[in-house]
Amino acid sequence: MPIPQRTGVISRALLRDNAYRSIRDAIVDGTLQPGERLNDAELAQWLGVSRTPVREALTRLEEAGLVLTKPGRYTMVSPLDVQAARAAQTVTAAMHELAVREAVPRLSAAEITAMRAANTRFAAALEADDVDAAIASDDEFHGVAVTAAGNPALCTVLEQFTPVLRRLERLRFASVSGRGSVALHDRIIDLCEAGDAESAATAARDNWLSLDPGADFGLPDEALGT
Repeated sequence: MPIPQRTGVISRALLRDNAYRSIRDAIVDGTLQPGERLNDAELAQWLGVSRTPVREALTRLEEAGLVLTKPGRYTMVSPLDVQAARAAQTVTAAMHELAVREAVPRLSAAEITAMRAANTRFAAALEADDVDAAIASDDEFHGVAVTAAGNPALCTVLEQFTPVLRRLERLRFASVSGRGSVALHDRIIDLCEAGDAESAATAARDNWLSLDPGADFGLPDEALGT
């Protein structure tokens, strides 16, 4: 298994959560590819921790749908599963709809400005074919409403299901179809600024439902689930 060329990248505090996030991010950003076998000893060496938090992290990642385990045989990065992605998409869209509905009455002018600035950076990143910057800006954009909503339960659900979609978003933002998200974001911002919570919430839901889990984006067959 090829592993990232970094060592000791994780602190000793909160080893379990940090190991989970580090491996999750490596799966989401494509460092660890769909179908790639995972070796807990190699992952532990990369992260600079013992194998115990790595094994616990892999169990959580399996529950999140990012890792597939066959006891006694293998642990690997899950192929992109269309059915699982659609399930995650439905939940994620509903959570962002709720976040915007709850956030609109609380949004300040500064937060609206922050949303516009994030979308400007998002558009520039897409134009430059900088997928990492596009993902970061997209997170910033949606994060304004999620933070303003002030709903911890909502954040917990998004923490579980968003990573499944992030792998597909990276592929979308690397394609021409990703450009359409800029206009969808602009509509959400305009409705938030107008104080139309219901329409803004619907627009946020539609934005997340616009991602097509069934699109293969030119992926090889081995990257796709059956």
